Amino acid sequence: MKFVPVKPLRGAAVALAGCAAFAAQAHTGHGAAGLAQGLAHPLGADHLLAMVAVGVWSASALPEGKAWRGPATFLLALAASAALGAAGVQLPFLEHLIALSVVAFGAMLVASRRPLPMPLSLGLVALAGALHGLAHGAEAPASGFAPYALGFLATTALLHGGGVLVALAIRHGLARRAAPALAALGALCCGAGAYLLGQL
Repeated sequence: MKFVPVKPLRGAAVALAGCAAFAAQAHTGHGAAGLAQGLAHPLGADHLLAMVAVGVWSASALPEGKAWRGPATFLLALAASAALGAAGVQLPFLEHLIALSVVAFGAMLVASRRPLPMPLSLGLVALAGALHGLAHGAEAPASGFAPYALGFLATTALLHGGGVLVALAIRHGLARRAAPALAALGALCCGAGAYLLGQL
């Protein structure tokens, strides 16, 4: 399987461009604060692990030329559900479900040589994106949702891109040992998710 490092970011760029139109209308000062909060919010361990794992999995399991679908699916679900979270929609045990999403992405990495059918896989990615989006939206600042959303979408896209680069480095650096290395990375992700779940 060949990999193209630019394409996985194409969907992310489209989503970010859509949000930029809203962010351009943000109030000066308040918008800057909201943007900074949004940029920082995905850097918690649970969000960070899941978003990097999406990039790694997308570049490892999806067909050539379609790896961008994983990050794009996650970003679209993230943006839509964040708006719901900001509007007050809540889900019980949300933090537990987010930790479980880290476990799920780890399992998907372990099975990346024999992935699930693409519609099912992307459905799981969308579900995880929606869970993370609800958490982001629930913590939206009063100063404005649009710049905050632009911030967390930008950081998420960068984390996805980082995951893609990790997958490419493993693929090209380890060659025939890439598959077991990705499986080991997935097992570590599962363990990290289980640990996070145990801390709740």
